[in-house]
Amino acid sequence: MDSDSSNKPPHKPSLSSLKTRPFERNIALTKLGFGAGTKIVAHSLMNIFRGEVEKTDANRAFYRQQAQVLADELGKLKGSVMKAGQMMSLFGQYFLPEEAVEVLASLQDDTPPVDWKVVGPALERSLGRKQLAELEVDPDPIAAASLGQAHRALRKSDGLELVVKIQYPGVADSIDSDIRTLSRLLAMTRLAPKEIDLEPTFAEVRDMLRREVDYRAEAEFTEGFARRLANDPRFVVPRVLREYSADAVLTTTYERGVAVRDPALMALSQARRNRFGAAFLDLFLEEFFDWGVVQSDPNFGNYRFRLGEREEDDRIVLLDFGATREFERGFIDAYGELVAGAALQDRPRALKGAIDIGLMQGQFPDQVKNDFLDMCELITEPFNTADDPRTPKELRNAAGEYRWGASRLPMRAANVAARNALSRYFRVPPREIVFLHRRLGGVFIMLATLDVELNARAALFRTLAAIKDAA
Repeated sequence: MDSDSSNKPPHKPSLSSLKTRPFERNIALTKLGFGAGTKIVAHSLMNIFRGEVEKTDANRAFYRQQAQVLADELGKLKGSVMKAGQMMSLFGQYFLPEEAVEVLASLQDDTPPVDWKVVGPALERSLGRKQLAELEVDPDPIAAASLGQAHRALRKSDGLELVVKIQYPGVADSIDSDIRTLSRLLAMTRLAPKEIDLEPTFAEVRDMLRREVDYRAEAEFTEGFARRLANDPRFVVPRVLREYSADAVLTTTYERGVAVRDPALMALSQARRNRFGAAFLDLFLEEFFDWGVVQSDPNFGNYRFRLGEREEDDRIVLLDFGATREFERGFIDAYGELVAGAALQDRPRALKGAIDIGLMQGQFPDQVKNDFLDMCELITEPFNTADDPRTPKELRNAAGEYRWGASRLPMRAANVAARNALSRYFRVPPREIVFLHRRLGGVFIMLATLDVELNARAALFRTLAAIKDAA
């Protein structure tokens, strides 16, 4: 969650109340579902009389409209049902209409805050009046998300600047009910294909929501990242203040920094932006391959950039560890084989890694396997050698460094997947893959946004070699 007041989102009317009881939340969602279901019947009848081209355009407009209605209502309800909607945009890319995914993804950043008269009393109940009296909390939030919102604060005794993250009342208690209702809602709106069993997807979303409302676990992950990065001057992790934290409140030090699209950051020299990009890539490689602990939410609001007087004083500020996931060593090793095999053009090695993590099956047709490996080799393009002929010449600068900003790699990979037969053999991949690729895609987009020019091969194989030596 973004915690920099200099990057406050545009003011939106705050919600003066929350539907926190399961019954009233179910009523609101059920009304939405019946309305959408009725519109879909009418839409289907109208499509009978449309030509193919017009029908496609109508379908796109309709799905976008239906998903927007769904997104708007979820935004008003807040809590786990809205977060579940966000997660459905992540999983839904494998089975929902593109227009629905696009609108549901907007839930990530576009949400109104909740009025202080609602969250203020919740904060006092969590901390107690005496403890809260030690703080001066700004009632205007600096960030609002689906499960809670963040407020700037000062500790009165010494003026220490803090960020207080407050969970919305009733969020934790409504998760099971919200997931059941949302699953019924997706069925009623007919956005998801009937042949897909969504129960495993909803089970994963339910588990993730339970982790994200566990602020004590988030405090431990935050402290764990701080310990691991204590000797790496490229990163800053906020300090947790346990005395002002509780089950539904997490208080940390306020850490200044600018957003990734801030003009001051974008105006830095190529060398300084490259240094930021290298640090960001190194962090992901270390998180996954070394620690097996990954902050899986790539939202740009979870990162701030602290610009120093000199290049060596630049820092990346890491925020919000609620979406942190742990990975088993067997999965990590197999995934490493897949990536290394693709980067080295060792197809048997890459294929074995893909089978071991459940992305491929040995009985798939050879053409499907080759199409999949083609896509893997495209995705690992930044890890190619500087003279690899597979990399388009325009994506290398004069020094042979990879030009992330010009690569359009996620879009190119998606186009390759859409052109081949993969979609007939793949539905929702293993859940570990979904969250890992969510973060990996965020790394690629971050380096592209910073317009980094950097070869990644050495960093990848240095990390893989270190893991092998440690084992």
